[in-house]
Amino acid sequence: MNPATAALLADALLSLHAAIVLFVVGLLPLVLVGGALGWRWVHHLGLRATHLGLMLFITAQTWLGQLCPLTVWEQQLRLLAGQSSYAESFIEHWLSRLLYWEAPWWVFIAAYTVFALLVAGAWWWVRPETKR
Repeated sequence: MNPATAALLADALLSLHAAIVLFVVGLLPLVLVGGALGWRWVHHLGLRATHLGLMLFITAQTWLGQLCPLTVWEQQLRLLAGQSSYAESFIEHWLSRLLYWEAPWWVFIAAYTVFALLVAGAWWWVRPETKR
């Protein structure tokens, strides 16, 4: 693969990763607020199932001691591009600071587990609709 193409794909993957993080983290407060304010879209079963499924996947990966596949793929693309894991492209510079933190592994296990429990709890606080 051409190094420039690999670098571009790595930046695109990092952007996708950030969008997924924004979706997973941002949807929970929107569901809770929307439930209290009567927003109908927060009851959408497909949206809520996707949200819960992503959070359960993320939590399981962490409990198994594995990095997110998006992180692994991005790092492999960076190596193919001849970059160190996080060279200073504009997108990478800002998004990697948002996504990648230095902390002991148990901190991530605890944080993801608590957040997954909150997402699951939101199913009882703001129930998804099963029929239209």
